[in-house]
Amino acid sequence: MRTTTFLLALALIFLTGCSVNPVTGKRELILVSSAAELDMGKQNYGPMQQSQGGQYDVDPELTRYVQRVGGTVAAQSGVDLPYEFVVLNNSVPNAWALPGGKIAINRGLLTELNSEAELAAVLGHEAVHAAARHTAQQISRSQIAQVGVVVTAIASSDSDYGNLYAGGANLLAQMGLSKYGRSAELESDRYGMEYMSKAGYDPQGAVALQETFVRLSEGRRTDWLSGLFASHPPSRERVEANRATARSLPAGGKLGVDEYRAVMAKTMSTAPAYKTYDEGRKALSEKKMDEALALANKALDLYPDEAHFHALRGDIRLSADKYDMAITNYDRAINRREGFFYYHLQRGLAKNELGQTDGAEADLNRSLELLPTAPAHYTLGKIATKRGNTAKAIEHYKVVAQAGGDYGKAATSALLKLDFPANPGNYIPTACGIDTDGSVVASIRNDTAAVIENVRIIVSYYDAAGRPASREQSISGKIPPGRVASLNTGIRAVLPNSKCSTQIVSAELAD
Repeated sequence: MRTTTFLLALALIFLTGCSVNPVTGKRELILVSSAAELDMGKQNYGPMQQSQGGQYDVDPELTRYVQRVGGTVAAQSGVDLPYEFVVLNNSVPNAWALPGGKIAINRGLLTELNSEAELAAVLGHEAVHAAARHTAQQISRSQIAQVGVVVTAIASSDSDYGNLYAGGANLLAQMGLSKYGRSAELESDRYGMEYMSKAGYDPQGAVALQETFVRLSEGRRTDWLSGLFASHPPSRERVEANRATARSLPAGGKLGVDEYRAVMAKTMSTAPAYKTYDEGRKALSEKKMDEALALANKALDLYPDEAHFHALRGDIRLSADKYDMAITNYDRAINRREGFFYYHLQRGLAKNELGQTDGAEADLNRSLELLPTAPAHYTLGKIATKRGNTAKAIEHYKVVAQAGGDYGKAATSALLKLDFPANPGNYIPTACGIDTDGSVVASIRNDTAAVIENVRIIVSYYDAAGRPASREQSISGKIPPGRVASLNTGIRAVLPNSKCSTQIVSAELAD
C-alpha cells in the first residue's frame, strides 16, 4: 500500500509536469509554468541587481554594446523571451541568468575577456540557461524531493550587499546564482556556441574562454572562485566538449578583438581605481580605518565620479561615529547615483544616530523601495517604537526576525517585548491530557528566547456529567527558554477518555 501511494504520487507528477525543452526538443520534468518563470524573472531582476552592486552606469556605451551582442546571440535561440542584458558594478567576475531571459554580467568579468567572441560565448551560455528553463528544472527537482519526503512521511505513519537582504525566503534568489548541474552546463556550452556561430562569431572564442577559466581555476584565484566558478565550474571536460562542438560548426567568423578593446577602453582605464576601492572595502572590513580612508581617497583621486567610492568614505566616517561627515559623503553618492539602495540606507542610519528621525525614515523607506534589508526594517522598527506606533514597529520587526543573524536576534528580542504582553499565547504552545488516575494535567512550553513567569491558563474539560467546564489556574516559578512546565490541575471530575484543552490567559517576561 505504501509503495503504491508513492508511485501514484510520482506518476501524477510526471503526467502533469512533463514539458518539451525549447532548446533540445527533449521531454523533461518541469513543474513551473512558463508564465510563472516570466514573473519570477521580472519580479527578481531588480532586487538581484541591487544586491550585487547595482548597474554599472558610468559607461553607458559599454552597456549598449553588451546589450547589442547579447541580443544578437540570444535571437538565434528561436525561443521567444523578453531578453534583457545589464552590466553590474561589481568587481567579482561573474554572469548569471534568471528565468525569462533576464541576464547580467559583472564589470569584473568584462575586464577579463579578450574579444567580442568571448563575450558572445558568455552571453550565449547564459541565454541557453534561460531558454532551456534550467532554473525551472532545478525548482522542479526540489519540489519532487519535497513531495517524496511528504509521501514517505505519510506512508510511514499509516537560498558586498546580498547579506543585507531581508526579502523573506526567496527560492529564486537562491536558484538564480546556484551551481548548475554538469548536464546543464554542457548543454549551455554546446547550444551557446551554436547561437554565437549563427550570429557570425568564431566559436573558437568559446574554446579560448573555457581554457582561460580552467587556467584561472587551477591558479585558484579567490575572486574567480567566489564568482563565476561557484555557479559555472570549469573543467577540462568542458574545454574538450567545446573543441568538439567547434569542429562541428562552420569555421571562421568574427573574433572582434579590436572592437572589444575599443569599447572597453574607459572601463579598463578606471580599473585601477576600482581595484583600490576593493582594497579599501577589505581594509574597512578588517577594521583598518586609516588604511581604508587612504585607499578611499586614492580611489576618488583616480576617478571622482564613481558613487561607490564616496559611499566607502561615508562608511568609514559612519564607523567612526562622524555622522555629519558620513551624511555629506552619502549625499555625494546619491547625487551621482540616486537609484542604489545602499546609499539611502547608510544615510538613513547616520541621520537616525543624529536624531533626525524624519529624514532617516524617508531615506530608509526609499532604500526599502529598492531592496528590502534587515538594517532598514530594524531601524524603522526602532523609530516607530519611539513614536509609540507599536503596530508599525511590530510589522518591521517581524520581517527582520525571519532574516536571522544579529539583526534577526535583536528584532526577535524587540518584538517579544512589544508583542508578548498582549499576545502571550503566540509564544507559548500548550497541551492538556488526562492522567491514568483521571486527573487533568496541563503543560506549556516557553518558545521565546527569554525567561517567563506568572503564567495563567484556562483549562477546559468535561465534568462527570458530561458538561463543559473550565477553570483558571497559575503555573508558578520562572520558566527558562525552551523548557516545558507541567501542572497537575487537581481536576478529577472527568468522564473516562475525556478530552481537555489549555489556553494562555496571561504571562510576563521575567526581569
